[in-house]
Amino acid sequence: MRVLIIDDEPVLQDVLATLLRREGFQVMQALTAAEGLRQTEDGEVDLVLLDLMLPDKPGLEVLRELKARDPEIVVVVITAYSSVETAIAAMREGAFHYIAKPFKNQEVVLTVRKGLEQHRLLTENRDLRQRLGGLGTLVWRSPLMEQVIEMVRRAAPSRSNILLTGESGTGKELLARAVHQLSPRAEAPFVVVNTGSVPTDLLESTLFGHVRGAFTGAVANRRGLFEAADSGTIFLDEIGTITPPTQAKLLRVIQEREFIPVGGEQTIKVDVRIIAATNADLPKMVAEGTFREDLFYRLNVITIELPPLRSRREDVLALASQFLRRYGEENAKPNLALTPRALDVLVGYHWPGNVRQLENVIERAVVLCPGDVIDTDLLPAEVLAPQASPAAHLPAEGVDLKDAVNAYTRALIEASLARCGGVQRRAAQMLRVRPSTLNEMIRRLEIQGTNGD
Repeated sequence: MRVLIIDDEPVLQDVLATLLRREGFQVMQALTAAEGLRQTEDGEVDLVLLDLMLPDKPGLEVLRELKARDPEIVVVVITAYSSVETAIAAMREGAFHYIAKPFKNQEVVLTVRKGLEQHRLLTENRDLRQRLGGLGTLVWRSPLMEQVIEMVRRAAPSRSNILLTGESGTGKELLARAVHQLSPRAEAPFVVVNTGSVPTDLLESTLFGHVRGAFTGAVANRRGLFEAADSGTIFLDEIGTITPPTQAKLLRVIQEREFIPVGGEQTIKVDVRIIAATNADLPKMVAEGTFREDLFYRLNVITIELPPLRSRREDVLALASQFLRRYGEENAKPNLALTPRALDVLVGYHWPGNVRQLENVIERAVVLCPGDVIDTDLLPAEVLAPQASPAAHLPAEGVDLKDAVNAYTRALIEASLARCGGVQRRAAQMLRVRPSTLNEMIRRLEIQGTNGD
């Protein structure tokens, strides 16, 4: 990671350069705006420490030029305490954060590390979008999600049905769309059916259509969603909610690739790929007799489990950045930025509602933000103070204490590693344990994405 310091004070330059080189960063130096801009022309600079008071050009103008050349470059501005308002203005122009003089060495190091983490996150997301053929709605950087996406890449070109499992809010519909877009059916329809939200007595008609007079209110023939999805993909969300009669008809569509509309006599043939999703325990439902075993195995050709957000904290910042851009544009606030303090809170929270909850939190903050900087005061109380009583999270059937302790330990270690850029030595200091102890715990809990330096 390469850091460029643009500051007209040689002594300050040397102090910053020495400090950052000691931390292992590659450091470049420039005493003027012109020299600094020239050194960024090759695109090899990841982060710029920019003094706002330069002799040949205002720092804000330099910031605009840097962001125009490379929107992903991270800029941390340096300012005097008396000019903090100017630093806030710089954040509105796209600066990552500011450092006020006189500064503390540790503050500089931590801000640079967080800024470089942001840069790595942005560039990885760009590369991953390119590898996915332009599916810009998918963002991630965790090893767990990389495994999920690899399964999507392998499964998408086939005709096989796919079952997506995982907690509510983990993004199953988004992943289903990715499968469709990466498949040979990408130009054909992608039809979404939330089977849990359709009344039971209307679901069969919704899926397979009906003929006129089939039931009260059927005043005309109506095409079903399976027919609408012909040659494409149908996504059946909350598949565990469908009734046994509809399960039987769905099984026939899978086996015979045909169905008869409600009240009809004529068979309709279709070529539809089925992607089903559930947060229910389908094997348990099969054992209890509430879900057909033969249908389960027909749907369960390829199973992809989406991990909860608390198990992939590396994705929190990527997702938060995506939602910030989306809702900032929707609300005419395109220059919004999250403070490092707010980012720390988001990474440290356990997200029981997963990605959907994170999206809601960011949307709320964007709407309520009076300026261009989102700090912790715009985050909801449950995110700021998640330390609820253990009894509040204890299910009636109880828990496995060892598993619960391991899950909590994993979450704390992953959060500390995320805040320390994956450096185990610093995470051990934060957790007040010996580095060797932390290393053993990381191996035992199979935590990925660490740096032993």
